[in-house]
Amino acid sequence: MKAFLKNYRQSPRKVRLVAELIKSKRVADAIVILDTLSKRASGPVQTLLASAVANAKQAGIPIEGLFVDNVTVNKGIVMKRSMPRARGSASRINKRTSHVLLTLSQTGFKSKKEKAAEKIVKVVKTEKKATKPAVKKSSTTKKEEAKA
Repeated sequence: MKAFLKNYRQSPRKVRLVAELIKSKRVADAIVILDTLSKRASGPVQTLLASAVANAKQAGIPIEGLFVDNVTVNKGIVMKRSMPRARGSASRINKRTSHVLLTLSQTGFKSKKEKAAEKIVKVVKTEKKATKPAVKKSSTTKKEEAKA
């Protein structure tokens, strides 16, 4: 399930700090992390997570197995403002916005340790196949088989 937050009025750099904390976590764990976090972006990201969970519930997906598959924070529109400076000049102020895309997934939740263990098992299996001795056929001819 997906949920979008567009034109959130905070810079993407600051929102990414929050997004990285909940990536590849279970939904319940992500909610706890966002509750205890003291960043401004944690509130809107938590609302976005609740929206994605509601989308999953509407689609009939059980909520217990859900985890945050991906959180993407992209640059939104930039509002240009100016600040008066000395001698009649002005300097520009960029008021940045963010687009946040949150994706939930149901199957395939594996921790980093489990993924690493699977890679090791695959390597070991391929090594065993490569070192298996080939079975040689006996060099008997048809005439010898007919005699026996």
